[in-house]
Amino acid sequence: MIEFKMPALGADMDEGTLNEWLIKPGDTVSKGQVVAVVETTKAAVEIECWHEGVVGELMVPVGQTVEVGTVLATLMEAGESAPARPTKTARKAKAAQPGTAPPARKPTPVGGKSEPLHRRWISPAARRLANSLGINITAVSGTGPQGAVTIHDVELAAASAKPEQPKTAAADRAAAMRRSIAAAMSRSKREIPHYYLAHEIRLEKALTWLTERNAQRPITERVLPTVLQLKAVGLAVREYGEFNGFWQGDAFQPAQGVHAGVAINLRGGGLVAPAIHDVPDKKLDDLMGDLTDLVARARAGSLRSSEMSDPTITVTNLGDRGVDAVFGVIYPPQVALVGFGKPAQRVCVIEGGIHVVTTVQTTLSADHRATDGHRGALFLAAIDELLQHPESLET
Repeated sequence: MIEFKMPALGADMDEGTLNEWLIKPGDTVSKGQVVAVVETTKAAVEIECWHEGVVGELMVPVGQTVEVGTVLATLMEAGESAPARPTKTARKAKAAQPGTAPPARKPTPVGGKSEPLHRRWISPAARRLANSLGINITAVSGTGPQGAVTIHDVELAAASAKPEQPKTAAADRAAAMRRSIAAAMSRSKREIPHYYLAHEIRLEKALTWLTERNAQRPITERVLPTVLQLKAVGLAVREYGEFNGFWQGDAFQPAQGVHAGVAINLRGGGLVAPAIHDVPDKKLDDLMGDLTDLVARARAGSLRSSEMSDPTITVTNLGDRGVDAVFGVIYPPQVALVGFGKPAQRVCVIEGGIHVVTTVQTTLSADHRATDGHRGALFLAAIDELLQHPESLET
């Protein structure tokens, strides 16, 4: 029997609310299958199962909030059968034994009908809209197929609701998110001995190459400079693996792959840093597609558990906000964060001459328990070298 537990979706998550089961007892599940939707302070996260088997029992009802590590369901492996339930006579005999407390009786709903395992169908977009507007989704009448609740139904409910409710719900959600971020970042600064490095990287070669490449493609297929930076970090950290992994217990644990967490600001305030998986192995076009999809889903509040639980290094880019440099706070248990500021024209001395070139301030925040400044400097130099040969990032 396999226990499927509430996963940890980041250092700032202690608990989650089960929004929806996508499986039922008797269903066969495969590795990577989305089996449930859990609401956290930052998003509605699709929970993936990383075991194969047959669903035995769902242990947590929809709507219940449970801590990380709580058993959500049981799975039976191949050839395993569900344990036999005691008969009614056996239960009575056990209850009659001296010192045995009688079993607690479950309340029977009005009308004598048991509560269904699944809620009626509610689209994820409708659920997220209801949460943001402070609408009780269970009280919304559904007009979709089989009574499903749609975005239109939520909008109608919001139109008849009191105007104070959306502001109160939004404020409560924002406050909860700030508390989660505060807890994670306080832990980071309390436990991680940070050190910081900065390196100015010239971008004229990379930008010229990217401009020529994009000119041959339609607008929808063009790649942003951010993707070049992301790929360069992925390739460099594969060479300097001590920046790619986790500090757990009293030792560094290197990661098996390079899954770059991308810092994304949310419309209602706060941020998340879900992962793009296997960054060094992806082509630029694929990375651009992954980044676009990830940003859209993060801001819509719909992410997957694998994206939230396994970033091995974080990349943050505040250049579009006009910031020259960013010195980030490491997201535990990771050991490094790379930041990029605003590309800008600066006066530089190159081979004895004065030139105006486009550069970007690239920074590294690293855990001194895992690395030191010498290796950090080499890591930043490797990112620089890759951006001086942008054609090497294509595949």
